[in-house]
Amino acid sequence: MSAPKKTTGRALLVTSAVVSSLALTAPVSYAAPKPSPSTSPSATPPANMSTVGGERLGQPGTQANLAGGVPVLPKDLTARSWVIADAESGDVLAAHNAHWRLAPASTMKMLFADTVLPKFPKSTEHKVVPSDLADIGSGSSMVGIKEGETYSVHDLWLGVFLRSGNDAVHVLSKMNGGIDNTVKEMNEHAEELQALDTHAVSPDGYDAPGQVSSAYDLTLIARSGLQKKDFREYCSTVSAKFPGETKKNKKGKSVRETFEIQNTNRLLSGDSDISVYQGIAGVKNGNTTNAGSTFTGVAERDGKVLLVTVMNPEKSEHNEVYKETARLFDWGFQAAGKVQPVGELVPPKSAAQATAQPGANDSGEAGGSGDSEKSSKSAVGASAADGSSGVGVALGITGGALVLLAAGAFLINRRWPLPDLVRRRGRS
Repeated sequence: MSAPKKTTGRALLVTSAVVSSLALTAPVSYAAPKPSPSTSPSATPPANMSTVGGERLGQPGTQANLAGGVPVLPKDLTARSWVIADAESGDVLAAHNAHWRLAPASTMKMLFADTVLPKFPKSTEHKVVPSDLADIGSGSSMVGIKEGETYSVHDLWLGVFLRSGNDAVHVLSKMNGGIDNTVKEMNEHAEELQALDTHAVSPDGYDAPGQVSSAYDLTLIARSGLQKKDFREYCSTVSAKFPGETKKNKKGKSVRETFEIQNTNRLLSGDSDISVYQGIAGVKNGNTTNAGSTFTGVAERDGKVLLVTVMNPEKSEHNEVYKETARLFDWGFQAAGKVQPVGELVPPKSAAQATAQPGANDSGEAGGSGDSEKSSKSAVGASAADGSSGVGVALGITGGALVLLAAGAFLINRRWPLPDLVRRRGRS
């Protein structure tokens, strides 16, 4: 396997010595007890939360180092929990009740996608049978999948990411050995990522007893998903054509038309009271009765890539979760390079083991038969002029940012550079 090319200013330098030193200096952390079966969390955070990523992240309330030169945090934040982190270094710049276990709504689909996306080629086709659509929760968001119709895996993932379609999630889950097997794999993957606040009960994030995550975990999961080319492409697509139902036209010929679906991430697509956020490139939103509004977003400005997760704002204003997210992004870009972190996004459990494999070199590539993501460029759909998909700006994808080992472990150390995200259109 040839060594991947380096991205200027973002080389992935991995050595066993660095990881060993990090292991020796990392603070002792613990996971909170297993989630309770209640679907209605308390109005106040628990006194004892997980300290994965740092002691301060386990403390209730806002955690931030607002020393001289650091801008003050936005004063009008009402979310129960939020996290803002440097997506590449893993530094948590500030947080509020980071490890509070709350209902995640459809942000849980990020874990579903990170778990299942690698399983099926995009071109794989599947004919939907009635059992594929059984047991979908009442009132679920749907993309409009019909029994008896055939869809490609690519179509199904567009339905998951753009329309948050629980019907698409269920079809993919049935293809993956069933709902129970998929949920089991999701929980195993969450444990591997050290997302220990997370417990999946349904693959789509539909409210269920014991289904919880945290702002910290959702940020961790998003960071993992963004290492995958397809994940980046789907979560950043604004609109796309989706296959409709086969019908006979006036001439009696069977035809299947398409209809347009729009991404429900309002920082990506905009809305009447909110503009497209400058530099936004994904990730996933959610909303249920129990969870309220939840959102994890990734954005880049001036070479800095930030992740923000916001869970359940108390303020009921329209699009409030996006407005609070935008304010946190604004603060993060102003504070980057000035503020001292309050914790870190931890690497997957297997990272240290992978780094210690014989044959590891300075580029981060281990010897063996593992496949690395090839250096390439991928546009997110057509130009903005045709309005079919994307915003007319490509996501730059560079293989030098990541090596995926055959064992499924990311070869990383504390720094985990993301593939380049080209700036998106500014506020309109």
